[in-house]
Amino acid sequence: MNFLTSSKIRVFLVLALVGTPLSIFAQTPSPTQQFARDIYKELVEINTVTPTGDTLAAAEAMAARLRAAGFSGSDVQVFNPAPRKGNLVARLHGTGARKPILLMAHIDVVEARREDWTFDPFKLLEKDGYFYARGSGDDKFMAATFVANMIRYKQEGYRPDRDIILLLETDEEILDANALGVQWMLKNHRDLIDAEFALNEGGAVGLKNGKPVRNSIQTSEKVPVNYSLEVRNSGGHSSLPTKDNAIYHLAEGLARLSKYDFPLTLNETTRSWLERAAPLEDAKIGAAMNSVASGNPDPAALALLSSMPAYNAQLRTTCVATMLQAGHAFNALPQKAQATVNCRVLPGEPVEEVQKTLARVVDDSQMSVTQTWAGAYSKPSSLNPEFLSAAERVTAQFWPGIPVIPTMGTGATDGSFLRNAGIPTYGTSGLAGDIDDVRSHGKDERILIKSFVDGQEYLYRLVKILAAGK
Repeated sequence: MNFLTSSKIRVFLVLALVGTPLSIFAQTPSPTQQFARDIYKELVEINTVTPTGDTLAAAEAMAARLRAAGFSGSDVQVFNPAPRKGNLVARLHGTGARKPILLMAHIDVVEARREDWTFDPFKLLEKDGYFYARGSGDDKFMAATFVANMIRYKQEGYRPDRDIILLLETDEEILDANALGVQWMLKNHRDLIDAEFALNEGGAVGLKNGKPVRNSIQTSEKVPVNYSLEVRNSGGHSSLPTKDNAIYHLAEGLARLSKYDFPLTLNETTRSWLERAAPLEDAKIGAAMNSVASGNPDPAALALLSSMPAYNAQLRTTCVATMLQAGHAFNALPQKAQATVNCRVLPGEPVEEVQKTLARVVDDSQMSVTQTWAGAYSKPSSLNPEFLSAAERVTAQFWPGIPVIPTMGTGATDGSFLRNAGIPTYGTSGLAGDIDDVRSHGKDERILIKSFVDGQEYLYRLVKILAAGK
C-alpha cells in the first residue's frame, strides 16, 4: 500500500474538488445574517400589494422588531394615514454634530398572481442560490436590511456623529398617487425625516456573466407620464361590419407607435455613464457606447444600443402601450377602443411635446391623445465628494476594480419627492444582479442569496462611514 505525502494529499484534494457545485461550500449564515433573513422573510410574507395589501401590518411588524431591540417612545413611530396604509419612522440618535442621514425604502409591492408564478409569490423560497418572492428585490431587500442594520447599530452601542433616520413608506409603486406615503410624511412630519441627504433604491451592482462590472448610483430619474389613446364611433351589429372599426383604428395607431423611436438625447449624467461604462463592456458594445457618447454617433452604433432595452432607455424618452380596453359585447361593433400608453420622459424634456409627438405618430384624426397622469419631476442630485468617496471605498471592499457610476433611473422612485423637498437623494443598494435578467414587477422575482448577504453588509458599512462617530 502506497502512502501519499501531505503535499500530495493537498494537491489531490484540490483537484478532486474542482467542479464541485458551489452549493456544497455554502456557509451557514452567521447570527447577524440569519437575523436579517428572518426579518426579510417576515416582511416578504406580508402581502403589501399596493391597492389590496396591508402596509400598516408590515410597518407594525417592523416596529415590533425595532422595539424589541431597544428603540422606544418617539424613536419608533408608525403612522396610519388611511385604512391598511402604514409608514414607519425610526431614529438612532447620534451626537448631533452633523445633520441626519435618511434611509428610505418602500414596503408596498406590485401585484403578483399565483397563477402567473411558478410558486406562491408571498412565500419566501430559497432555491438554487436565489431568494424568490414578490418584493424580494423591489424593495423589501432594502427595507429589511435597513431594519436589521438599525438594530445592529443599536446593539453595538454605536454613537454616530449624525442621527440615522429610517423611513419605511407606502404606495411607492403607484408613485404615491394618493399622497399617503412619502408626501404625507413630508407634509405632516417633515421634522421627523429631515436630513442632509437620503439613501434610497434605484442603484445596484451590475453583473454580466456572473462578474460584477459596475456599481450604479442613481442621481436622477425619468418622469413617468400616462396617456390615454381613445377611438370612438357609432358601432352597430357585428353581422354588418365596416372598415371604420374603433379597434382597428387603435391597433393601427399602436402599430405605428411601436415602430417609432424618440430622438437620441443625452444629458450630463447619461453621457458620463456611457463613457465610464464603455470600458467594462465587450469591444463591440463598448465602441458603440463611445460612439453614441461623442454626440455624433455612427448609425450602426446607435442602432445596436437602441436594440438593447436597458441601454435604449438611457438614450431617449420611451413610450409603450401597457393596457387595452375595447368593445362591450361579442356581437356588437365596438363603440370605444382605448389604450394606456406609459411614457418615461427624460428630465428637462417638455411633457407637452411628448403628447404632440404621440398624436403625430399615431396619425389618426379619430384618435384622441389625453394625458391622464404625470409623476413628479425633480432636478438631479449633485453627487457630493463625501458620498462618492464613501461609495467608492466600500465598493472596493466587495467588488475590487469596478467603478462607481452615477446613473439616471429609467424607472421612477419616491426619491423625486425628497429631491423636490430639498433633500438630495442617492439610489444605492449594493444588491448585485444580472443586468440581463431583471425580474422586478415580473414573474418569479428573485435575488441572489449571496447578493443579499453582500448588499446588507455594503449598506451597513456605507452608512457607518457617512454617519461617522464611534
